[in-house]
Amino acid sequence: MFTSKSKNSGEESMIASSSIVGAGNLITGNIETSGDLRIDGTLRGHVFSKGKVLIGPTGIVEGDLHCRQADIMGQVTGNLSISELLHLKGKAAIAGDIRTAKLMIESTVNFNGQCQMGANIVELKTEVPLAVNE
Repeated sequence: MFTSKSKNSGEESMIASSSIVGAGNLITGNIETSGDLRIDGTLRGHVFSKGKVLIGPTGIVEGDLHCRQADIMGQVTGNLSISELLHLKGKAAIAGDIRTAKLMIESTVNFNGQCQMGANIVELKTEVPLAVNE
């Protein structure tokens, strides 16, 4: 019943892991993750995720966001590249360009930028792009 059919169960647990940047915390630098990420604090840097990124109502991201799915209720100043679904909710504020396959946006959202959508717009990649050290 509990036997694993996977060859590498450690790899599965890495993919299923979640990370949280709590309210009141400030992180300066890029974040790369294979799992899901929730941001309720402030991040000054880019996000690269193979999973879902949730930016809570108090979350602030000053950088680009590259992920599979995203739910945004906070503020993002930067470009968004989402390979599947981007959902902008509540009082989200976006200042940057959006590239996504699918977009859901509520009437209370503030968005300033350009938007390109459709399956052929966003290239589906199997690996998280590496941050460039400058």
